Amino acid sequence: MSSSTFEEITKVEPEKSLLSPLKKQAGRNSRGKITVRHRGGGAKRQYRLIDFKRDKIGVPGRVKAIEYDPNRSARIALIYYLDGEKRYILAPDGLSVGDTITAGPTAELRPGNALPLRMLPSGTMIHNIELQKGRGGQIVRSAGGAAQLMVKEGEQALLRLPSGELRRVGIDCMATIGQVGNADHQNITLGKAGRSRWKGRRPTVRGSAMTPRDHPHGGGEGRSPIGMPGPKTPWGKPALGYKTRKPKASDRLIVKRRK
Repeated sequence: MSSSTFEEITKVEPEKSLLSPLKKQAGRNSRGKITVRHRGGGAKRQYRLIDFKRDKIGVPGRVKAIEYDPNRSARIALIYYLDGEKRYILAPDGLSVGDTITAGPTAELRPGNALPLRMLPSGTMIHNIELQKGRGGQIVRSAGGAAQLMVKEGEQALLRLPSGELRRVGIDCMATIGQVGNADHQNITLGKAGRSRWKGRRPTVRGSAMTPRDHPHGGGEGRSPIGMPGPKTPWGKPALGYKTRKPKASDRLIVKRRK
């Protein structure tokens, strides 16, 4: 078993004005049907309102604290802006209490500042990247994540994402400089089943241990082969090599897939 040291955390209690209730869905959709299996229970959480848009253009803010967020792998930074507003942002690697950050085309090139891709030099490591201008950062937000700005071509920029995918993004989309902090998150070993339950993850059972009515692999006397050319999901779809990604309008922007 291993866990985080939390040595970068400077404030234990969250900012109450930036909290929102978070109701557990236990893998169910709006109709009450389970659409994600093996979810339920877990520790009670409150959602922290994160500023993914970074739309405080030209207003400097000071880092008041680095906090733990139970809803994500990254740490979050509490920002006190000059106009009195408080916001949470994703804490990039190297950002510490007392640092000043800004957003906008005239911001300096340093970790934590947010600028349009148009204003960034090629080779810059970035995170919290918008896919549509003004919508807010949607990709590269997890702990240790960083994309690289490869080249700018006309009204589009070519990015290399952490997965290895090469993708074009509009040159006016905002991105935050630096790598997301808490890069050691990937080295954590849960070590016991209880820690998964704290996260709201329930046990998974092998299909071959079920009955035929519950799974295509089920049934048979003792340990049996699954009795088919390839494994299947509980709903009878091929489980290996079967592409499930639906066509999207943005597929034309992908230059090279991660696979």
